[in-house]
Amino acid sequence: MKQGPSSEDDCFSLLKQFEHVLESDPLIDEVGFIHPSQFTMLDKEAGFSNEFQPNNGTSSKFWNQDHKLGISTDILVQLCKDAKHVFLLALQEYKSHGNACDESQIKNISCSPCIPESDVMKHSQSVLLLSSDFGTAWNARKLILSKKDHLSAFTEELRLSGLILSNSPKSESTWSHRRWIIKMISQSFSTLQEIITKESELVESIGERSKMNYRAWHHRCWLVSYMTIEQVIQELNKSKRWAGLHVADSSCFHYRRVRAAYSVDVIVV
Repeated sequence: MKQGPSSEDDCFSLLKQFEHVLESDPLIDEVGFIHPSQFTMLDKEAGFSNEFQPNNGTSSKFWNQDHKLGISTDILVQLCKDAKHVFLLALQEYKSHGNACDESQIKNISCSPCIPESDVMKHSQSVLLLSSDFGTAWNARKLILSKKDHLSAFTEELRLSGLILSNSPKSESTWSHRRWIIKMISQSFSTLQEIITKESELVESIGERSKMNYRAWHHRCWLVSYMTIEQVIQELNKSKRWAGLHVADSSCFHYRRVRAAYSVDVIVV
């Protein structure tokens, strides 16, 4: 009896299943790793019988219901390994083709169609959902996004990193990437204040589930410089109540000190 993927075809078939689940439900807002024994319980809670299970028979590996995605822990190592392998191949080909295009432009020679950058984005998404601190994948996404001029590309990146934070709320690489995205938006678009408000609400939501999350609250402190004085005062009022309900979480008190200092500086100036 097989104990998991035993051939290269099986491995990449599993990766294709994973990426198919992600593509088929673009509204997934939470991801987690679950033990295989929990799949039956989840199916029963969702009202599925033995004759009918979600995800077209792949429920022993992936569970997707109500925009919540569960990944079986017994496939994580192999799935992550294959996702990284496919991603690095796509990135290598993308970069080599880019260099060829540069040389062709110098020589005024037409260039063959570029490997879709969507391949790099798709495979890097898979890698980061499994290994959130894989810096090469984040850098590849920055490389491609830096050439974009549509707000939707950056808001979609915020959505993806928010999904990653649902399972890795203390991932410094993910929080750092969000700050890079916000900087890009601030340089080219006028919807920054709305995004900053949602960003602050995200940190508060994550703070409810991930106690003493210094990285999340540090990110919220970083947002101060992008806020109006009215937003700062509103944040002080909201965080006062939150701090009263979470007296053991010192991160919020540090956040309030930063807010108060910033508001005083602005008023004095």
